[in-house]
Amino acid sequence: MNLVSRGIRNAFRNSIRTLAISVILGLSIGLSLTMLIANKAVSNKITSVKSSIGNTISISAAGTQGFQGGGDPLDESKVASLSKISHVSSVTELVEDQLRNSSNTNRQGTTTEANTSLTSAIDAGSLGQRFGGGSASTSDSTTADGAVPGVGMMSFAPPISAYGTTDPTTVNGTNISLKNGNTISGAADKAVALVGSTVAAKNNLQIGSTFTVYGETINVAGIFDTGTTFANNAVILSLPTLQRLSGQTGQLSSATATVDSVNNIDSVASTVKSALGSSADVTSSKDSVASAIEPLNSVKSIASFSLVGATVAGAIIILLTMIMIVRERKREIGVVKAIGGSNIRIAGEFMVESLTLALLGAVVGLIIGVVGGQPVTKLLVNNSTATSTTASVSTRPGTIRSFGGSSTSTAVTPNTPPTGFGGGFRNRLQSNQTIRGISDVKTQVGLSILAYGFAAALLIAVIGSGLAAVMISKVRPSTVMRAE
Repeated sequence: MNLVSRGIRNAFRNSIRTLAISVILGLSIGLSLTMLIANKAVSNKITSVKSSIGNTISISAAGTQGFQGGGDPLDESKVASLSKISHVSSVTELVEDQLRNSSNTNRQGTTTEANTSLTSAIDAGSLGQRFGGGSASTSDSTTADGAVPGVGMMSFAPPISAYGTTDPTTVNGTNISLKNGNTISGAADKAVALVGSTVAAKNNLQIGSTFTVYGETINVAGIFDTGTTFANNAVILSLPTLQRLSGQTGQLSSATATVDSVNNIDSVASTVKSALGSSADVTSSKDSVASAIEPLNSVKSIASFSLVGATVAGAIIILLTMIMIVRERKREIGVVKAIGGSNIRIAGEFMVESLTLALLGAVVGLIIGVVGGQPVTKLLVNNSTATSTTASVSTRPGTIRSFGGSSTSTAVTPNTPPTGFGGGFRNRLQSNQTIRGISDVKTQVGLSILAYGFAAALLIAVIGSGLAAVMISKVRPSTVMRAE
């Protein structure tokens, strides 16, 4: 009987022990594979986030935040020249406006005239009345019955957000999902628009329907859905169309520069600031993404340490097992040596036995790793993300813009720049979209994972049988036979 076949048979001498060792090793290798799968999935997600989310630079008019603040709009010609900067792959330009189908007088007595036939899909409610505006005659003191003046008796009506953009498929990092119809060109001055689903439902609009903006008839080319009522209360036109209609030709509310790599963010942001000077507030998404992917980095570290720990545990298990087996067969080893068996041949048999046990454990471990990879990864990511989000809620509140542009505090991704897109649309949706996107980690089990499982089994077998070989070499036939 040759060395290999004898070693395999030895592995099954005690079936109960073989089963127990296989299961224990399987758990160790399974945990190791699960952590490897999680580590690889998280690493891929981090790379994806950095290349798709963390490579943008937000540019807004200095001193403005949506429709709040002061200052002057951005110069379109200066912003357009940013595309010539090295490492800038594209520049998306945006102009914002508010549409109302009735005149509105705010608390300061300023009246905004009607400029559209559309009816807003959002009712003001008490929050809208409180933060949006009211009749000029109201005061800030409470009434005799304790009520806040103006609440429930103001003339304020929530506006519809209007956006003119060079890229109607995504506005300030928020993807536009079309429910019906087709997208529009962001560069052509045409009387067509994309309408939010709530506005469309409120005004009974369908593809091909028309409405007016500043007296011009606009055709509905598509109806989009962003997932929130506030964001769907919006109309998207091409940049030149809204600029012309609203009297903002050559002006921009904000812009987004996309950089070819997150590694070039700092240098490009510095160049953009130099090019635009004090007329613009420039912020990059680097800090925001760094904070957002922090939970993933934590998961990656946990997975790495667990991977090493599980592999070491497997090696220790097989090592102790082989030591126990060598001690049990000490007399047998002495007899074999006495009749001419060499240390190398005997150690080889034990190595084959160790490898057989390790491979049995690897089979069990592969099943555990394949089945448990996705659930364990999801659990780790969700727990880590939830902890990070809770911390950001308590330490760095963000901004939710009301209809008129006022702001109240709420939790968003830490360090997210509080800029435009109708207030809440950019800030809230982009933050929530980033959190959802980061939490959505998909695992993949390929040949590399399977190869690792068997490589780990081989490594564990070699380590486990190494000390056994040393013990075998020290067994002296005369000593063993004398003891018997």
